[in-house]
Amino acid sequence: MNNRIWHSGIVDSVVDGCVTVRILQTSACAACKVASHCNASESKEKLVDVRCSDAATYKPGQQVTVSASQAVANRALLLGFGVPFMVLVGVLFVVLNLTGDEAVAALSGIGALVPYFLLLWLLRRQIGQQVSFEIE
Repeated sequence: MNNRIWHSGIVDSVVDGCVTVRILQTSACAACKVASHCNASESKEKLVDVRCSDAATYKPGQQVTVSASQAVANRALLLGFGVPFMVLVGVLFVVLNLTGDEAVAALSGIGALVPYFLLLWLLRRQIGQQVSFEIE
């Protein structure tokens, strides 16, 4: 069993040891024959920054494959979805038990996400070192 996640992409730019790769992220049903007639299928272009020592060997327009380990993917999912969900639900229940007001609890739960995502943004460089892609 392989523990890596791959995406094909095209080099967008190369600047100071950082290769920016444009990947097309598609939903599971985007390859379906009737996907063009269905609202469930979607695809988005994403830019992925890859730090590598041989960045100068890549040229814009070149097709590459970027990969990440399963552990990196799990860490990203935890930071992006798991922890915010726990913060939201935890604050929601605490405030609901303290005040009994559902509206205040809901707004407090959503409001508690603001400092969390601000903290993620402030720590983006440190997180970027732990959550990174490699060019195959």
